Amino acid sequence: MSALAKAVPASGPRIGGGASAPRADASGAAAGGVLTIDLSALRANYRLLRQRVGGAAVAGVVKANAYGLGAERVAPALWDEGCRTFFVAHLGEALALRPVLPADAEIFVLNGLAPGDERLCADARVRPVLNALDQVRAWGAEGRRRGGRLPAAIQVDSGMSRLGLAADEVESLVRDPSRLAGVETVLVMSHLACADDPDHPANAAQLAAFRAMEAKLPAARRSLANSAGLFLGPDFRFDLARPGVALYGGAPTGGAANPMRPVVRLDGRVIQTREVPAGAGIGYGFTRVADGPMRLATLGLGYADGWPRALSNRLAGFVAGRRLPVVGRVSMDSLILDASALPAGALKGGDLIELIGPSQSLDAVAEAAGTISYEILTSLGHRYERRYLC
Repeated sequence: MSALAKAVPASGPRIGGGASAPRADASGAAAGGVLTIDLSALRANYRLLRQRVGGAAVAGVVKANAYGLGAERVAPALWDEGCRTFFVAHLGEALALRPVLPADAEIFVLNGLAPGDERLCADARVRPVLNALDQVRAWGAEGRRRGGRLPAAIQVDSGMSRLGLAADEVESLVRDPSRLAGVETVLVMSHLACADDPDHPANAAQLAAFRAMEAKLPAARRSLANSAGLFLGPDFRFDLARPGVALYGGAPTGGAANPMRPVVRLDGRVIQTREVPAGAGIGYGFTRVADGPMRLATLGLGYADGWPRALSNRLAGFVAGRRLPVVGRVSMDSLILDASALPAGALKGGDLIELIGPSQSLDAVAEAAGTISYEILTSLGHRYERRYLC
């Protein structure tokens, strides 16, 4: 295991006088919660996906700081598991990632390059995904300036209308191969729009469009499958799969059992408890009024920490499996739980309450918030105490 992927162990458990999550140590006592990231689960997910694709290679998508979980820890853990190709969204992410990976790690920039960034990208041994003819032209010019060819991926738009060369632009490269002078095409790729819905007709349409366009481009590895695309069958896997959310424990396919191991656990810290009488207003706007005497626990995290305001009066926290509903609006820095199910004195300041974990999954939180697991993960803030488990 690389030094950068060593575990930061959690200290002994204590949640509300009982059971099952990490107790914050003194170094994290000022944080409003504890975000635990299980790198052993991440690695197990990578192994499962690698088995799923048979002979294809599996990359690691670590854009957005590895979906908010810390690319400087996640990428080396994936490298130790055999991952050799990584994808980020922006050149700045690639430049930050390069020092934490071995020199032969392959790093691609999905959004391509802004004009003028070609020299910086080439100097860092980063590979752009060329999404437009002007990017092809500029990267080729940089390669020729250096007296050779520079490696890159070419993305084609197979139907998502987001990034990549359109069919007529691919044809222009076929008619005039000199437009690729200075470019070493090492990957041809596209992206699926509806892979999380296996029965959506767009999947077959995009596969056909990708095959038609990639066949006209220089020989190179081919890549189409994202997390959900890995589960569409062998026709979609080609040479390299690019899973993202599945690595981090998110369900790759809607409406089906999640085969991935959970990677993230979130526990909120109690900052105050109180008892209120019937009729007491709770939180901003008094969207909840106590219908009888209640015991409340306020946690020190809110929408500024990635717990969506849309979860006001929705979902719950858990203590040893006992459900404590969220009551009132989620605030910027706090939320309130109904702790009436617990005995008086069972909770005190500093105790931790599970918000994402065995009792309430990442995908359940996303569904209740009316969003997707990707957004929940990437919104989890930087104010948490973070713990990495190997």
